[in-house]
Parts: sequence; C-alpha cells; structure tokens
Amino acid sequence: MIKVLLVDDQAVVRAGFRVLLEDAGDIEVVGEASNGPSAVVAAAQFKPDVICMDVRMPGGDGLAATREIAAEREGETPAILIVTTFGLDEYVFGALEAGASGFIMKDCEPEELVDAVRKLADGKGLVDQAVTHRVIAEFAKRRRVEPDPVAAEMLTTREREIVLLLARGMSNAEIAKELFVEPSTVKSHLGRAMMKIGARDRVQTVVWAYEHGLIAGA
Repeated sequence: MIKVLLVDDQAVVRAGFRVLLEDAGDIEVVGEASNGPSAVVAAAQFKPDVICMDVRMPGGDGLAATREIAAEREGETPAILIVTTFGLDEYVFGALEAGASGFIMKDCEPEELVDAVRKLADGKGLVDQAVTHRVIAEFAKRRRVEPDPVAAEMLTTREREIVLLLARGMSNAEIAKELFVEPSTVKSHLGRAMMKIGARDRVQTVVWAYEHGLIAGA
C-alpha cells in the first residue's frame, strides 16, 4: 500500500481527496494536516510515502513545510506533490526549489491525482506531466547560470544527454527512441546519474542540472 499524508486547510478538500485516493485500492491515507507546521509533525509521525501538499494555508504555508520535510536526512524522505489552484506563481517555484517532486491542480481529474501519487511513490516524479513541465521550464528561464565544470564532470556524456531529454518532458520510452537504445538502458544511466548527484527523483535531477548550468540552454 502507498501511504499518503493529506495537507490542506480545507477539511472538505481533504475528505474528497481521501475518498478518491482510497478508492484506488493500493493507496492508504495515513494522516491529515491543516497547515505547514502540523504537516511537518505528521510527516515524522506517519512516515508517508507521498505528501499531497497545499501551498497557501493559514497558520503556516506548504512552502516552508516542503523545505523542512525535504531537508530531513534521517531515513527516507517522502515525495511531495504540490496540489494547488495558483498555477505558475512564486509559491510554486519556491516549492520546486524546496524539493517538491511534482505539481497538480486541485481541479484535476480523479485518475490524474491517483496516477501522480503512484508515480511519486515509485520515485519517478512528474517531469512529463503538463503542470510540472511548465513549472520547470519557467524555473529554468529564471535561473540561467553559468555552467559548473565540477558538476559537469560528475556525469558522463550519455547521462547528461539523457537528463537534457528528461528536461524536455520526455519519458524513458521516448528518450530510448530518441537515442536508439533500450528503455532499460535509459533507466540504468538515469539511475546512476541520480545516485551521483544525490537526487531522489526525476524532477530533482532536472532541477539540479539547471541549477548547475548543465542544461541552461535547453
């Protein structure tokens, strides 16, 4: 079962998400929180695989909570899915920098929410999901930096090539087709790249690459 923590200041939203997720059959909502500080406490208590995090909440926003939870180094940190109504704003960019693994709108279709939770639980992140891809693209425009030669040496030519295609929103299968290799080869190279840089999922791999200027021109 995938363990999920719901964080939203509106009880009716939490109740609706609980029903949608638990109806999937392989997802269990293990806890709820109504603001950022309580989310941090609940994350430590329930140890979820995925946190569905609202951004703006009275009593403490989801941005600070995301940063604190993602920075926790003891044990496995949960993947954080930002669930928002605000689209591309500074809160969303801040959440990406803080360690969010994906974004989804509150008015999404039920199956989109379930699929997002499953992908994050599987360590994939949502690079190829429309909202997250737009966020990353805009983030990249705002964070143009000079290439870091030390960071560049950490990855092989093939690994950098795959990360570049990943940043364009491609799935493993699409990258494999582009490079004329097997999907298992893409998965292997990407896994090694993530291990080298300490990224826990695909989204944070792309963020790292942009922050170090490896794919600034993408």
